[in-house]
Amino acid sequence: MKSLYRSGFFKKSNDNGRIVLSAILGMILGYFIGVSFPYLSFTKINLLPVIHSPFDTTMYTPHERSFPENLGSSNTPKLPQIYVATNPRGAETLPPAIVVSETDFYLRRLWGDPSKDLNKKPRYLLTFTVGWDQRKNIDAAVKKFSDDFQIVLFHYDGRTTEWDQYEWSKQAIHISVRKQTKWWYAKRFLHPDIVASYDYIFLWDEDLGVEHFNGDNYMQLVKKHRLEISQPGLEPNEGLTWQMTKRRGDKEVHK
Repeated sequence: MKSLYRSGFFKKSNDNGRIVLSAILGMILGYFIGVSFPYLSFTKINLLPVIHSPFDTTMYTPHERSFPENLGSSNTPKLPQIYVATNPRGAETLPPAIVVSETDFYLRRLWGDPSKDLNKKPRYLLTFTVGWDQRKNIDAAVKKFSDDFQIVLFHYDGRTTEWDQYEWSKQAIHISVRKQTKWWYAKRFLHPDIVASYDYIFLWDEDLGVEHFNGDNYMQLVKKHRLEISQPGLEPNEGLTWQMTKRRGDKEVHK
């Protein structure tokens, strides 16, 4: 029987022990290295490709820009297929060249040259809160304003098509709404980006008498006295009126 030292038994055992010991030391060293560094979130790292295709400018990339809030919750977002960074906020997912930052109530065709839609661009916006029962008074009031005024009718009774018997109604904007005060319609529909094209905005009561009123003359007084907020004076003997809104014959305007 040969000697154990010469047979190589202890040599092989020592090699196996070194491997096991190295593995244990490596695990311990890796653990201390891991706990020594702060937590690194790899979700915040953007791996951007070096080569970009033309399609990259219109495709939405969630890591590059945030999408509008109304596309879904933050947990399960609905990713749009089109994203145009130059579009106004809220319209980033619409194709380019069909949206603008400001708009208006001007009627435009769906074909042909849009520049031919208006022979004369209205300078002022005139709005009424109406029902069919006020049609005669509204018809009389509208005729007191020139074609410099764009007319918008807020219908709270749903009877919009019956107004087509009036010639001016064919150029007016008709919006069906529920019955509310005129200030509700103003806040809901007269957004600053929509009315920015008009010099002045009129929120007109449908029951006002207009026998002695002229829209163009009124605008001359507004511009002459640089009035930012105003209303026509009311006849002092016609029903209940506030003292500040009664017409005074000795002055053009009073504040």
